Amino acid sequence: MNSEKIKRLCVDSMLAALCAVLGFFAIDLGNFKFTLETFPVILGAILFGPADGFLIAFVGNFISQLIHYGLTATTLVWIAPHVAAGFVVGLYARQQNFDLSRGKTIVIALIGEIIVTLLNTGAMYIDAKFYGYYSFAYIFGATTMRVVVCLVKGAVYGVVLYPVVAAVKKVVHR
Repeated sequence: MNSEKIKRLCVDSMLAALCAVLGFFAIDLGNFKFTLETFPVILGAILFGPADGFLIAFVGNFISQLIHYGLTATTLVWIAPHVAAGFVVGLYARQQNFDLSRGKTIVIALIGEIIVTLLNTGAMYIDAKFYGYYSFAYIFGATTMRVVVCLVKGAVYGVVLYPVVAAVKKVVHR
């Protein structure tokens, strides 16, 4: 294995670990959860593409889910939003030859957060139906707040990611 692949694997591993750790520092209000665990997923996807975004999200969120809730019938449903975001962001980055302007970085970070927010709402719906705690107010009552937070987080991620991606590229591609 060449040194660039080893560096990439190390960065992916650190980002997956960061994703898992950031899952612990969440504000959880039942039907609203504020967390920063999408940041390392989007970073890895922008740096290395869809497979890496997928794996960072899967490993990081799987570890976080196992520690928080154990293995349940809906574990994969809860992992899917971040996995989908990592994959989509990575596809876009690869399509752009991993050369994203500040504006494109902000847009793709926003899209990643929108994917997570929409699919998390779907995951909450599936989980609630499966475990019998469904109520329309619980699932959709905080939708406006979740969408506003999603848009703010996506914009902030995009602004912060642009210089972070440039800095990490310098280290990884030496």
